[in-house]
Amino acid sequence: MAISVKDIQHFSNAKTETERYFLAEEKRIEGNPEQALTNHYSSDCSQFHVGIWQSAGGKWNVNYTEHEYCDILEGCSIIRDADGNSLTVEAGDKFVIPAGFQGTWEVVEHCKKVYVIFEQN
Repeated sequence: MAISVKDIQHFSNAKTETERYFLAEEKRIEGNPEQALTNHYSSDCSQFHVGIWQSAGGKWNVNYTEHEYCDILEGCSIIRDADGNSLTVEAGDKFVIPAGFQGTWEVVEHCKKVYVIFEQN
């Protein structure tokens, strides 16, 4: 089956449902931020995903098993590694978090990002 223009996933035309949730208690460090995930695309092999993620203020533990490209659209967050080194990211910043990263993610100001995830088998 050939892939055509009609198979292209255009975010602005998508009727994708947004999943709203709160983090598991064991991950939370500060606050109980409501988060929202709008996954616009997942590959047939379920290893590649693209969408929009949002979160209210809070801080939680992260453990990346996937590689993630992020494009911050709104807000400000601080990402810290297990040694306490930090990276502040805000609107306009684009970066990749490699699989294996462990640390914390802190949303200082409501954060919205485009994510592109690749989960290696």
